[in-house]
Amino acid sequence: MKRALIIGSAGQDGSFLSEQLAGAGWSVVGVDRNTVPACELRDAAQVNELVRVAECDALFYLAAFHHSSEDAARPLGEELVQSQEVHVTGWVHCLEALTRHRPAARAFYAASSHVFGEPTGRVTEETPFSPRSAYAVTKAAGVEVGRLYRARGLHVSSGFLFNHESPRRPARFVSQRISGGAVAAARAVAEGRPYSLELGSLSAVVDWGYAPDYTAAMLRIVTCDAPSDYVVASGVPHTIQDWCSLAFEAVGLDWRRFVTERPGRVTRQVPPLVGDATHLRQATGWAPSMSFENLVRLMVDAARNDESQT
Repeated sequence: MKRALIIGSAGQDGSFLSEQLAGAGWSVVGVDRNTVPACELRDAAQVNELVRVAECDALFYLAAFHHSSEDAARPLGEELVQSQEVHVTGWVHCLEALTRHRPAARAFYAASSHVFGEPTGRVTEETPFSPRSAYAVTKAAGVEVGRLYRARGLHVSSGFLFNHESPRRPARFVSQRISGGAVAAARAVAEGRPYSLELGSLSAVVDWGYAPDYTAAMLRIVTCDAPSDYVVASGVPHTIQDWCSLAFEAVGLDWRRFVTERPGRVTRQVPPLVGDATHLRQATGWAPSMSFENLVRLMVDAARNDESQT
């Protein structure tokens, strides 16, 4: 039985990946900030012992430090230091431990489309990095770290993950805010109450996909003979307004009655990134299984079920 070690197993991606690996016959060890006993990623000795004991055939590094795009009060230096610790320092400790104890193991690093900044045209693996945030700067550094260890013989791959959603997304994500907002609006109408959902720019363009498709790509990537870096994306752009329209349509309402646009609400604008996953498709045969329309309906149905249980 193959063994997998997932760093950052409690999040949306970690939970889906754990289930998929188990379904494929892998033994899975998951670690996150709430694991007991916890593994401090900043501590090289703790990470080294974790990897030694796990005896993993594949290590998935999904750990991420997320800060609110609306939090203008946090000093940039603080964001950079905390992001560096999670996206780079812990990753280096994992790769050093693999080099020492499991040199034949495969490693996957969850990078982000944000490392590309504001490119013109569709994003491929050849698109230059141009990060515009602490999160993106340190994720880009993590990719480069992986490339250094790959050049020294480790099987290290990275995935540039574009937006991927599921009902397991935290409530702060716009996909959940809109889906839950549509359900809340329907309930307000039924009870004769007013309702309003305030969002940022409705014209913002996003390349959205279904999270289990993206974690399935991770498993395909680590089982490739040769390591590489891959764009993981649907390649289909949609706007925030598109999500609003479909979500409110799913509950029988016109979104224009309930949604208020406040373009200045978000202090850090997200560029209109659209990915080209040709390299991933050619190398692994991967393709998305869920359309944008079905994804939105799934999210609304999940929000409706959550409400009915409260």
